[in-house]
Amino acid sequence: MFSHITFRQAVRPALIQRLPIVAPRKWLTTEQKQIVKSTIPALEQHGVAITTLFYKRMLEAHPELKSIFNTAHQATGEQPAALAHAVWAYAVNIDHPEALSAAVSRIGHKHASLGVTADQYPIVGEHLLAAIKEVLGPAVNAHVVDAWGAAYQELADIFINFESNLYEKNSKAPGGWKGWRKFFISKKVSESDEIISFRLTPVDKDVLPSYQPGQFVSVRCYVPELGSYQPRQYSLSDSPSGDHFRISVKREFASGPRPAGRISNVLHESLPVDAELDLSMPFGDFVLDVNATTPVVLISGGVGLTPMMSMLKTIIHQQGNVRQVVFIHAARNGRVHAMKQDLTRIVSENPSVKRIVFYEETTDRDKQGVDYDHTGRVDLAKIQKEAVIPEADYYICGPQPFMKAQSNSLERMGVSPERIHMEVFGSPSD
Repeated sequence: MFSHITFRQAVRPALIQRLPIVAPRKWLTTEQKQIVKSTIPALEQHGVAITTLFYKRMLEAHPELKSIFNTAHQATGEQPAALAHAVWAYAVNIDHPEALSAAVSRIGHKHASLGVTADQYPIVGEHLLAAIKEVLGPAVNAHVVDAWGAAYQELADIFINFESNLYEKNSKAPGGWKGWRKFFISKKVSESDEIISFRLTPVDKDVLPSYQPGQFVSVRCYVPELGSYQPRQYSLSDSPSGDHFRISVKREFASGPRPAGRISNVLHESLPVDAELDLSMPFGDFVLDVNATTPVVLISGGVGLTPMMSMLKTIIHQQGNVRQVVFIHAARNGRVHAMKQDLTRIVSENPSVKRIVFYEETTDRDKQGVDYDHTGRVDLAKIQKEAVIPEADYYICGPQPFMKAQSNSLERMGVSPERIHMEVFGSPSD
C-alpha cells in the first residue's frame, strides 16, 4: 500500500498533533535486520522491477483493489517508483524505524482517506514477497524471505495501528464517519480557465465535522471506461463550514505521454449540480497551527493555492488582524489565476494580510499592481524584506520542483528547516 506518497516527500515536520506510532507485536531480530540491510543494493538496482511486478500480480489476483489505486499512476510508472523508494527507505532505516514517523503519518493519512483496512495488508505482503523472490531469483533464500516477511509485518503493524487510531478518532468526532459518505454537488463556480470549485453537501444533510486548514478529502467517482471507481485527493479550499465542504479542482488535459486527468475531467464535464459522489472524512497532517499567533508566509504555485486559501480564510475568521500573513502565489497568467477576486477582497479588508503575486507571463488584460505584482517565476530573494519574517512559519504547496526551489531559497536566507512545511499537491493524472 505504501505508495500514495514517497518517504522522500514526507521529510518536513507537520504541526498537527500526530497520533502515537505503536510498536508492532514482534520486533525483528538483529540477524533479520542485517539480512534486510544486505538487500539494499539489490533494491536500488531492481526496486522498480519488483514493485511493477508486485502491482501486476496483486491487481490480477484482487481486481477489487483497483478502486484504491490511481490507474494513471500505474500506467506512467509513478506508483511503482514511489513504492520502490519507500521499500528502500524502510530497509535503510531498519535499525531506527522511528526516523520514519513523519512519513508514516503522511502515508497513514492517505491510506485512511482511501479506506485501507487491516485485512488488506497481508495481501500486499504476500504479493510483495513473491515479487521479490521472482525478480531477485536465487539470491533470495529462505532466510531472506523470512527476514523480509518479518520486516514487512513490522511495518504493516505500525501502519495498521496508526490508521486504526485515525479511524477511531475521526468516527468519534461530531459529524464524523468511517469509509465513504454520499455527497451531492450543490454549487459549481468557475475560478479560472482551468479550475472549478465544487460545493459538496452531504446527502443525509447531517452535520459535518470540522477540519484543520490544509487537510484534504478523497473523492471517489465511477469511471465508465475503467469499469470501476477511482479515488483522488483534493485539498479543502475554504474555512470549515458545518453544512458543506468545498474543493477546487484543476482540469488536467493530456500532455505528451500523460493521459488526461480522469477524475478532474469527470468532475468538470460529466457531473452537473445535484450529481452525487463519495467523500472520505478530512485527513492530512499538512495543517496550519491555528493556536499560534506568529506570522505566517503562505507560498503556492498553481492549484497549490487551494489549501493556502483555507489557511488564510481560517486565520481571518478566527484571529482577525491579530496575525500577520504574507500570501505569495505563482501563476502562469491572469487567465489561470484562481480565486483572484477572493484574495483581493481579503487583502483590501485586512491590513495584516499582504499579497505578492508572480505571473510567469502576462496578457494584455493583466494589470501590474492589480492582478499581479512581479513577472517571472517566484524569486524570494527579490522580495526578501517582505517574505522573510523573524519567527514566521512557512507553508509551501505546489509542484515538487517549485517546492524544492522555494524551500532551498528560504534556507539560504537563514530560515530554519523546522519552520518550513511542505505538501505535494495534485498530479498531472488527477
